[in-house]
Amino acid sequence: MAAYQIRLFGDPVLTQRAAEVTDIDGSLARLVDDMVATMHEARGMGLAAPQVGVQKRLFVYQLEDREPVAIVNPTIAESRGEWEYDEGCLSIPGLYFPIVRPKEIHLTGWDLDGNEISIEADEIEARCFQHELDHLEGRLLLKLLDKDQRKEAMRELRRRSEAVGS
Repeated sequence: MAAYQIRLFGDPVLTQRAAEVTDIDGSLARLVDDMVATMHEARGMGLAAPQVGVQKRLFVYQLEDREPVAIVNPTIAESRGEWEYDEGCLSIPGLYFPIVRPKEIHLTGWDLDGNEISIEADEIEARCFQHELDHLEGRLLLKLLDKDQRKEAMRELRRRSEAVGS
């Protein structure tokens, strides 16, 4: 069972910038373990702390055939190219949008042992990092849509909300 409930579109925590992590300690390691369990249950590839209601600059991710990884206080040092891909979000389940993002990035941050991390990523991994960093900035992928796409997405979210309420 997931340790956390994933916060959904409309929750104010998803629109706030997360605070820098100042202490890497046992409580942060427990948070990461719980976030990984929550991500696995939701069948996601990444999960940012604000998505579980924790306002810390931290995310977890796991690519196919790899172990889960936590990155603390991540930043993108540089980016190159463009790549369009249908992107979804655990906080907006079931909706996917063609989003253009840089194809390659250089991400830096810290691991749970306090060691600096430096990763050159491309395509899916780069997209995952950029998506999770958006969450840390309080930005959902709806902000990346053009006006018509955003209107259609909002219409669908309203429709779903009304269907649940009736």
